[in-house]
Amino acid sequence: MSLTNRLTEKLLINMFNSNQMKNNFILYIIVLLGFQIAHAQQDPQFTQYTLNPLSVNSAYAGSRGHVSIIGLHRSQWVGLDGAPRTTTISIDAPLKNRVGVGLSIVQDELGPSEETYTDANFSYTIPVSKNYKLAFGLKAGFRLLSLDFNKGNTFDDQQDVAFPQGLNNEFFPTFGAGLFLHSKTKYFGISVPNVLNDKQFSDLSGLDAEERFHLFFIGGWVINAAENLKFKPAFLVKHVQGTPLSVDVSANFLIQERFSLGLSYRWDDSVSGLAGFQISPNLLIAYAYDFTTTDLEIANSGTHEISLRFDIFKDRILKSPRFF
Repeated sequence: MSLTNRLTEKLLINMFNSNQMKNNFILYIIVLLGFQIAHAQQDPQFTQYTLNPLSVNSAYAGSRGHVSIIGLHRSQWVGLDGAPRTTTISIDAPLKNRVGVGLSIVQDELGPSEETYTDANFSYTIPVSKNYKLAFGLKAGFRLLSLDFNKGNTFDDQQDVAFPQGLNNEFFPTFGAGLFLHSKTKYFGISVPNVLNDKQFSDLSGLDAEERFHLFFIGGWVINAAENLKFKPAFLVKHVQGTPLSVDVSANFLIQERFSLGLSYRWDDSVSGLAGFQISPNLLIAYAYDFTTTDLEIANSGTHEISLRFDIFKDRILKSPRFF
């Protein structure tokens, strides 16, 4: 989960400097989680967003022209017990008659909370010019949010009866849409992953979670910089109702269509190093390291993100490689 509010960050820093933190960190996380839920329930966000636009835009489904399977794991703020961890796997493929389909599963963990996102994606693509195609996307699924208030409790004193206890689960449906305009060297997209507004844990004292409206803008280019060298700038802008705008920009160099190196910057949050290696025409491995640029850097040793993408081609040789 993204913590974009400065007050949340200061709370974590105060916790890190506290003598009680080692014994009672999970309880602090619960309080922190309650603060975050009350202000903005946010979708997971990845540094390697260019590898899998399906995670934010359903219209991307099937756009690569073949079956693609992507797995990603993100360990955020390494060194902090209970810090966020996210694992996702997705598969998408083109069908006949300009239709694409995909399935995405995401598990997001923060302290005593676990949230699982499961979404089916559908796209329909039409040519709008000689070079560009426009895809319309829909997604539908569900989310399961669990809070285990017994995790990590080390207090010997009598529990506060007003504080929630035990395991609490919430299930709610999701429905979203997106547009994806692309050519062989450019793409732009706009999407709303969920248009439904659901209350979560409204029956628990002190916790009132509301699924906030998310709006994503994505874009990228592939520029021939030199022989066997391509420059790939990209951006992702996320607007969540009631929170500051989140802006990511990245720049990658692709060498001989096999190695990639680059940098990414998340506004007022982090700087990232990116690397990728196309092991074979079918298999790509990529890694990202985020260095926190806020005061929270004193409390962690950075964020690690690793991903694998496996492509299944109709023909043994891919005649027209895709760069996104």
